[in-house]
Amino acid sequence: MKQFTAALLGSTGAVGQRYVSMLNDHPFIRLEVLMGGKSAGKKYGEAARWLSPSEAPKDIARKQVLATRPENAEGCDLVFSALPSEAAARVEPNFAKAGFNVISEASAHRMEDYVPLVIPEVNPSHLPLIKNQRKRSGWKGSLVATPNCTVTGLAMVLKPLLDGFKLNKVVVTSMQAISGAGFPGVPSFLIMENVIPYIKNEEEKVADESRKILGVVGKNAIIPASFGLAISCNRVPVIDGHLETLYAEFPGEVTPSAVTKTLNHFMGAPQELRLPTAPKQPIMVHEGLDRPQPRLDRLAGSVPGMSVVVGRVRNGIDKNSIQLTLLSHNTIRGAAGTAILTAELMAARGYLGR
Repeated sequence: MKQFTAALLGSTGAVGQRYVSMLNDHPFIRLEVLMGGKSAGKKYGEAARWLSPSEAPKDIARKQVLATRPENAEGCDLVFSALPSEAAARVEPNFAKAGFNVISEASAHRMEDYVPLVIPEVNPSHLPLIKNQRKRSGWKGSLVATPNCTVTGLAMVLKPLLDGFKLNKVVVTSMQAISGAGFPGVPSFLIMENVIPYIKNEEEKVADESRKILGVVGKNAIIPASFGLAISCNRVPVIDGHLETLYAEFPGEVTPSAVTKTLNHFMGAPQELRLPTAPKQPIMVHEGLDRPQPRLDRLAGSVPGMSVVVGRVRNGIDKNSIQLTLLSHNTIRGAAGTAILTAELMAARGYLGR
């Protein structure tokens, strides 16, 4: 594989630090440029309040954080963006216009009809939208989005269910970790000994983004999936790992054993291509009656944190319905990991050339 250099926007935040850790010693993506706002001009080791128990890579810690401007990424093949949504809306198009291939974490552009919203195992067929995007926008580069952290694990489980059995209706309740709110998360007086049954705009994002990801490519945009989808989102006092309960109805009878087999055997383009950040088994079904659990299972998989763990697979109110519980690591699979895997897929398929 050709070697690629990357810039990282929002490098000092909690998700930015995940990129730094996951790209350290990457076989063909080298993190060359770190960018930030108030941290610009400082050494990364001074600017970032490092949250991982392991130390920041020494060569990265010595790098100077640069201002978030396209000219500061000169020479890079791609730009990862861990910016907050408001800043991303302003900044990311400037980088795409300047010729950079931008992979964004933010919600700002996810629902634009010309922006692919990608989970590499689920909808790699959406990447050709980049060609239409360049024609429509006049950009020399491109902008690809990755989904909300709650959507990622959910859509990965829904994909094989939709393909294998079709879906009529899905009802989901999420129990989302505090790290999903960014650092420093939720104030302790609000979250300790508590569950907050509302996260602003989250339920709408999960429904809309899931339908787009699971939709099909039309002439100039994605035609969203049409099954019914009801979402309830809750913030719980867990640091990392989003747990979700899922109830699904199908047009015909479905057995728990058939669903378990389908989920365990699910693979996508990253596994076929043996991309470095791709887990060998994207979905792992746990047989324990009380699993998955965030503390025990959030780092599951051959690439820690990149597999979705499913458990408690059983029929619902009748033989046409299934209930299960799923867990995904929200800052690895739900954020930096999926973006890095998207970059690997784009490199393998020739989308990173400038």
